[in-house]
Amino acid sequence: MKKKMNQIISGLNEIGIYGEKKIIIDGIVNDSRKVQKNFIYVAIIGHDLDGHDFIDQAIENGASVVICSNLPNKIDDNITYILVKNTKKAQAIVASNFYNDPSNRINVIMVTGTNGKTTVVSLFYSLFMSMKIKVGMLTTIENKINDKIYKSKLTTPDSIEINYYLSKMVDKKCKYCFMEASSHAIDQLRIYGIKIKAGIFTNISHDHLDYHLNFKNYIDSKKKLFDLLDEKSIALVNNDDKRSNYILQNCFAKKYYYGIKKDSEFSTKIINNSIEGLKLRIDNQDIIVKLKGKFNAYNILCIYAGSIILGIKKSNLLKYISQLESPKGRFELIKNRIGPSILIDYAHTPDALENVLKTIKEFKIKGKIISLFGAGGNRDKKKRFFMGEIASKYSDKIVLTTDNPRNEDPLNIINDIKLGIKNKKKLVINVDRKSAIKSTIFNAESNDIILIAGKGHEVYQEIKEIKYPFDDKLVVNRILNLMNT
Repeated sequence: MKKKMNQIISGLNEIGIYGEKKIIIDGIVNDSRKVQKNFIYVAIIGHDLDGHDFIDQAIENGASVVICSNLPNKIDDNITYILVKNTKKAQAIVASNFYNDPSNRINVIMVTGTNGKTTVVSLFYSLFMSMKIKVGMLTTIENKINDKIYKSKLTTPDSIEINYYLSKMVDKKCKYCFMEASSHAIDQLRIYGIKIKAGIFTNISHDHLDYHLNFKNYIDSKKKLFDLLDEKSIALVNNDDKRSNYILQNCFAKKYYYGIKKDSEFSTKIINNSIEGLKLRIDNQDIIVKLKGKFNAYNILCIYAGSIILGIKKSNLLKYISQLESPKGRFELIKNRIGPSILIDYAHTPDALENVLKTIKEFKIKGKIISLFGAGGNRDKKKRFFMGEIASKYSDKIVLTTDNPRNEDPLNIINDIKLGIKNKKKLVINVDRKSAIKSTIFNAESNDIILIAGKGHEVYQEIKEIKYPFDDKLVVNRILNLMNT
């Protein structure tokens, strides 16, 4: 794709332009290593690095235009410098212009909340695809455009990637894009300038306080998504979350509510909840779904409500919903002919861990509930105690192991979790995650349920800034194959 620079910088409100203005641009990046000839390089000030420190490297790699908030001491006469107040906002504007304003040509539905974002987005995508509606999705697990899969690096890509993917979706005739909007992405202006058809709020609880520093900052970052919505947009929120009214303060969109406890426009009743799935009553119709747990009843209700609000007819909608599967690593039951039942879930916050363990408790199994988990290193340390406390409350046995320790000592992380566990007789510590999973499965009884939490869909373990291949599901299946031979 090629475009004139004056088209790309339209609406930028730049402070000044230094250098040639009649330039043809072939691409936009904010990583100096990815710069090619005739590219725009955007110098972003990030959490750990300042893109201004890499301007020279970007020029060496072929950048013809640099967008920055501080001019470098050494000016290259062959380069055009565009000075702006905020390079993150500037990046969003030029990316949208470069890719022909794609968010105005597709319905963008953003889902935010502490838990449920990935599941809701994935279910929307699967539901609409099953109804032969062309759609795309951007999630933690993967990005998709119709049937084509693209690897996902972040929960929410930066504004260049978002516009790139939206542009490809428009080219492939997609009508909708369902995407996660993480608190980091909202705070870092990654969704700035995107026209949003609908914003969906699932719930909120303590998470990412290492980044946001306090809960108010965290909830306010979620709220910003709804502050961006205009009168033509839609807001759909979980009415049972006590902070839903705060989230909608200053929101001009048309508001809709779903819930199980409170009276809402969209509601459901749980008829039965078992390890095989849920039986729900929605709009006076009974439906059996493969997803398990009360939290998934909320997710199912959310996509039902969202679909109707987006104009999908009720007829046969529940039939399509009944065929949906859980996304990978989201309360995923691993098939096992002998031995214990094994569930893999991404739960890595106190609230998410409590949701899944309470759900397992509701199954009224005859055996023990065994939870195996750890916590991420160099992340919110405050939640570790509460995760231990919750596991202690709902589990008969707790196996503490490594998650993604990053640059922390795994034993220090485990000790932080251990502080929340009152009954230490329940506790087993095995730092090696693979060994922990293996010994837990081999030592469990056939009527036990093992919850392997924290990593879900992830296929790596991050240790000392290196990502080693590790997939909980793959490890479990290999162990079960050994048991079955």
